[in-house]
Amino acid sequence: MRTPHSGSTGPRRRTILAASAASAFVPLAAGGAAWAAPDEAADPYDTLLARAAAQLTGGAFDAADPDFAAALKALDTQAATWWRDLDRSAGRTALWADLSPAKDPGNFGQSYTRLRTIATAWATPGTSLSDSAETADALLDALRFLHADAYNTSRPESGNWWFWEIGAPRALMDTCVLLREKVPAADLTAYVSTVAKFCPDPDRRTNIPTLAETGANRADKAVTVALRGLLAKDAATLALARDGLSDVRDKGKNSLFTYVTSGDGFYEDGSFVQHGSVAYTGTYGSVLLGGAGQLIALLADSDWAVTDPKTSVLYEAVDRTFSPVVFDGLMMDAVRGRATSREKAPDHKDGAAAVTNILQLADGAPAAYAARWRALAKGWISRNTAHPYLSLVGVPALARAKAVLDDPAVPAADRLTGHFAFADMDRVVHRRPGWALTLSLSSKRIAAYEAGNGENLHGWYTGDGMTYLYDGDDLGQFGDGFWATVDPYRLPGTTVDTRKRADIGSGGGTGTFVPKNAVAGGAVLDERYGAAAMELLADGSTLRARKAWFFLDNAVVALGADITASDGRSIETVVENRNLYEDGAPRLTVDARRQPSRTGWSAPLPGARWAHLEGTGGYVFPDQPSHGRGGARLHALREERTGAWRDINTGADTGGSTTPVTRRYLTLWLDHGVSPAASSYAYVLLPGASATATALWSHSRPVRVVANDATAQVVEARRHGLVAAHFWQPGSAAGLTASGPCTVIVRRDGDGMSLAVADPGRTGTTVRLELPFAVRKVVRADDTVSVAPGRRPVVTVRVGGSRGHTHTARLR
Repeated sequence: MRTPHSGSTGPRRRTILAASAASAFVPLAAGGAAWAAPDEAADPYDTLLARAAAQLTGGAFDAADPDFAAALKALDTQAATWWRDLDRSAGRTALWADLSPAKDPGNFGQSYTRLRTIATAWATPGTSLSDSAETADALLDALRFLHADAYNTSRPESGNWWFWEIGAPRALMDTCVLLREKVPAADLTAYVSTVAKFCPDPDRRTNIPTLAETGANRADKAVTVALRGLLAKDAATLALARDGLSDVRDKGKNSLFTYVTSGDGFYEDGSFVQHGSVAYTGTYGSVLLGGAGQLIALLADSDWAVTDPKTSVLYEAVDRTFSPVVFDGLMMDAVRGRATSREKAPDHKDGAAAVTNILQLADGAPAAYAARWRALAKGWISRNTAHPYLSLVGVPALARAKAVLDDPAVPAADRLTGHFAFADMDRVVHRRPGWALTLSLSSKRIAAYEAGNGENLHGWYTGDGMTYLYDGDDLGQFGDGFWATVDPYRLPGTTVDTRKRADIGSGGGTGTFVPKNAVAGGAVLDERYGAAAMELLADGSTLRARKAWFFLDNAVVALGADITASDGRSIETVVENRNLYEDGAPRLTVDARRQPSRTGWSAPLPGARWAHLEGTGGYVFPDQPSHGRGGARLHALREERTGAWRDINTGADTGGSTTPVTRRYLTLWLDHGVSPAASSYAYVLLPGASATATALWSHSRPVRVVANDATAQVVEARRHGLVAAHFWQPGSAAGLTASGPCTVIVRRDGDGMSLAVADPGRTGTTVRLELPFAVRKVVRADDTVSVAPGRRPVVTVRVGGSRGHTHTARLR
């Protein structure tokens, strides 16, 4: 079904603010230290206003330091450009020619953002506009123009609500904070009144008063309300902003400091959802973290300090929610939603924003949390030499980061390893020392994609089991022109109908596609191994498939079964579609034979047992129990693809350029033929493996596919004593017998066995399992797991109400 949303929101702010080296969303104390307690004799409003200004400019810094000098130059360059193009004529109808007419919400929203950048440069020592009387006068005049012509209390909301209630008021209040000693009292009163109309509190959507604000939108509005309160010197408004974080109005129902079990917010398993059904850790989640952290810092040691004891939810979210999805400073695209289509917001920029927000939060966090996060940040920053963090952020964030990097007492943490199943947002992350693989699923609970306002026009298959392989030696894979040039019909890991699709999201407002399948998710064992499954019910097609993935120490096994369609079109499963950049030609070896490296080469590879792509890893194609009619056949293609960011994003403020972008790709796919019936596939990903290791793996078969059909998909890794299975219905395989649908992982070692069980379809109440080996005693078990020991032990798991989460036991 298609679920409508009102106009697009927060993450577009990332593109709006990216051009400003001193972004309002990197609100940090200069030097990386916590804010000093205010002077009791000073006016509390003036003290906090000065703090708010320092959050924008960074306060005092050493302009001779090369890193600060570079950040200052970036700010100056952008501000000077917009200053030069600012229309200051008496008869103007807009401030900038490309933002005309000014009355349009997208245009006045972006105009305020540009004015904020100029004001930041004016307030920051060392720029060409610093403390310029001419600049200050022009800014004041520009604010008057926008107020008179575009954004005032007499105008009703139209178009995208976000510009009226979040984008414009935030940029306007920031600009007033910076110019507070220059803005005439009458003007300031007018601007504050306008913001009070469109953003009166953090609690409600102004244009839909019955709609409560949640997540990042609530955090954004709370900051704007606080700035409005400071500028008006209104204690009640400041209290309203503070209380908005905790949702005092509705007794904590939409508090940012609580775990949710449905809808928007942080979940205890580390998931973050916004817009009701979209996995959005990397954009909305990060904005929430930044906004809440900023307000906590802004109001610290004042009469309006945030004292909610449940702020620990934010601290826990850094480890549970953000750390697993940040890879060497990149934010994984599987949790960035429609932001992947934004040319100016690649994964490394959203990753840098998250690092900034985490370091900000560390300043006020308990010592143990702060020490761990600074070590994490130091590792992320140090490893990402492809996109240096210090070149991506402005002066405020720079001060804190350099304090961490220059402190020998802060170690650089190694890459996080482990298996992470985010059942509440249908995402899976498998991390190893040199690589990580992210799996993007969807269900009747979590959207397959979000699109709208011209964004994410080709995101059809991003939630259909797309697999993102991150390699520590290849940090540009998804951030270097990938989304503008990749074949959107051939995303890695997906099984697709090859029909031509129409653009999505080209109209106003945003919407999601929520599929009808129940099964999406899986189980995790010992925080190291995982199994996941998804029933594919394709949008607008008769295509149906049962897909499963098994995550081991050095391999990921992908199985597909019961692949059926009746529309008269070919069905494909995409094994790989690797970005080779502008001129890459890595060696492809198939069954020990080197394949052509010329662009445009394509060939069927019938009977292939293994393949290896230089610089990426290996692919093994084991014998399958059943191919069904039209069994899968491997194909390979080298192609050069040209696209433009405008092809996938025409948004008012995030739209891409029409400049052609060209990238080379190596694609491997399995062809199931036309209208297949019960077709299947099996392949193994060996990230980072050499050609020799891939050939050896193919020959030795350390992992065996035991079953791959409509009843069960099962693999066995005897060397590790591991059996992993997903049962689609009652059945038996590899000695396991399941009474109903479930995901099961069992691992035996010298001291007993570990068991993990989940019901990713959330359809059952209990699952009964029979194990193929004797159990004498229960070492430990979740209270949802009961065991009847014996030669053929029976395990009963109460899966009802667990929302697809894993149940575990240790047996002997």
